[in-house]
Amino acid sequence: MILIVDDISANIIALKKILELHNLPVDTANSGEEALKKILKIEYSLIIMDVQMPGMDGFEVVETLSGSNRTRDIPVIFLSAINKQKKYISKGYETGGVDYITKPVDPDLFILKVKTFLKLSEQKTELKNIRDILSKEIEIRKQAQENLSNQMEELRSVLQSLPEIAFIISKEGPIEYVNDKWFQYSSDPASFPESHPDDHHLCTSWEDHFKEGKEFACEMRIRHLATNEFRHFKMKILPILHNDAITRWVGTFTDIQEQKLANEILEEKVAERTKELIVKNQELEFSNHELQQFSWVVSHDLKEPVRKIEMFIKLLKEKYLVEDEKATNYVDRALASAGRMSKLITDLLDYSRLSAKVPFEKTDLDEVVHEVLSDFDYLIEEKNAIIKIEKLPEISSIPSQLRQVFQNLVGNSLKFSKKDIPPEIEIQSEFIEEKEFGSKPSPTGKYCRITVKDNGIGFDENYLNKIFIIFQSLNDRQAYEGTGIGLAIAKKIIEKHNGLITAKSEIGIGSCFIIILPV
Repeated sequence: MILIVDDISANIIALKKILELHNLPVDTANSGEEALKKILKIEYSLIIMDVQMPGMDGFEVVETLSGSNRTRDIPVIFLSAINKQKKYISKGYETGGVDYITKPVDPDLFILKVKTFLKLSEQKTELKNIRDILSKEIEIRKQAQENLSNQMEELRSVLQSLPEIAFIISKEGPIEYVNDKWFQYSSDPASFPESHPDDHHLCTSWEDHFKEGKEFACEMRIRHLATNEFRHFKMKILPILHNDAITRWVGTFTDIQEQKLANEILEEKVAERTKELIVKNQELEFSNHELQQFSWVVSHDLKEPVRKIEMFIKLLKEKYLVEDEKATNYVDRALASAGRMSKLITDLLDYSRLSAKVPFEKTDLDEVVHEVLSDFDYLIEEKNAIIKIEKLPEISSIPSQLRQVFQNLVGNSLKFSKKDIPPEIEIQSEFIEEKEFGSKPSPTGKYCRITVKDNGIGFDENYLNKIFIIFQSLNDRQAYEGTGIGLAIAKKIIEKHNGLITAKSEIGIGSCFIIILPV
């Protein structure tokens, strides 16, 4: 916008008309004081200033403008009809005017000058803006450079304090900085330490990572200058990024010589122990085989005299002690003890057989359970037992061993039933997701959960772990026959099948045995 300053309204109207004909925006002021007030509020591109005015004349106004950084660069054209002498024209230029025009004014020449000075003013403003932008850019770059220098200095201080060999590589490739420990392995700060001949191929790997801008790490051996010894180091080189662009690389060599030696010693010891374990394992397998043979022989040899004892005691009872009630009682007790001994030998033989390797096969648990129930027909009928069986799955197992498990569980449910109350035995199964007793049911589960539940005498759950230990029994052996091996056999069989077994019970209510087996 152009400001016209003149104390004569007719002059303002004439100049304003000329400028508006050329679509130039115009503002006016009737005195120097009014002009200063407007200039403080509004940005003007050009001022057309009358020289002779009451109060402040044109020269005084321009001198005031030149004293302010904000207004000193506004171009001013002096316009005068009276002060045409050379001294006034010179004073106009000295006070800061860009031109001095005397009246009468040639409109065409006046417009050309106005447009010229407006153009110059615009260019000057643009140059000033550019200069300001450049100054800010220079300041920002200078600050960034200072920050970068400070960061590099901090980085070097950190690298210098490290116990490792440390170095910085520029983004183009040459080494920029190395710490003091570098010179223990290389006399040249621009060359990497000498690596072992077998590790030269790692340099090629680093070059590939350098081209791709990826982190690099490897183990290598480098030569110590003082001892001429190749030591094991772990080298790691990381890219430093700024605005997603790599500015440089930072690397370290970490001495792992002692660790390597320790690992080698450990590996040797592990190899030695492995050989020893193989030998011991072979000896153990041989001992197990001998023990198994021994158990078969001992069982057979123990059973034979027990059978003879039973036979001779029966003969004594039938031929010589029929009328002696007291002697018959002693003989019956002896026969019962001999029977328990025979059962104990049989159970011990079964327990020892579990360590033998037997191949797994597809097993229908329904068939296994029904075979077990058929063996207990006489006892089920005698006690009027009620048996409920849901559909059981097919799994991979050793059928004879699982038959033994169900035989023990069902046998216990029939044995430990309440007096004068028919036993009720319920066998159920479901597929589950995980090998856990509380796992959720799942039709596609890889495990099955089987429960054998009864309404018998039960037991105190505080002794839960005790019932699965060999020779442990929670009940009176005089009242309930047994050797205390059955549940120990069941537990060992289930564990051999990579399964789990536990129980829940309450005295006088009954027991529930829970088995988990992989399908």
